[in-house]
Amino acid sequence: MAETERLICAATDLVEAGAGVRFEVHHHGRPEPAFAIRWQGRVHAFLNRCGHIPVELDFQPGEFFAHGGDYLICATHGALYDPATGQCMGGRCHGVGLIPLPVVERDGNLYVRTVREEDA
Repeated sequence: MAETERLICAATDLVEAGAGVRFEVHHHGRPEPAFAIRWQGRVHAFLNRCGHIPVELDFQPGEFFAHGGDYLICATHGALYDPATGQCMGGRCHGVGLIPLPVVERDGNLYVRTVREEDA
């Protein structure tokens, strides 16, 4: 399988525990919303889908962090997720975490790594 990288945004678009950047990926052959955030100096990306039911997390576009900036939160259910791993930390996610996506920060930009559809 051949991996490709697709530009998400400039690295400066993400600030520590600040607004995330929304983008789209193909997951299992169909387009899915996704997002990237910066947490503890590293960039993390996930499908934008709550572990409880498939609704997007952000209460406003790019707003994924709970008040205080320690957790990602589902605006619909209040489920809390670890920003580094996507692991469920409490609420209605009942142990089901977010689906992580491989990201790379290089040369001032952020890229998501994907498997080419024809190779999947």
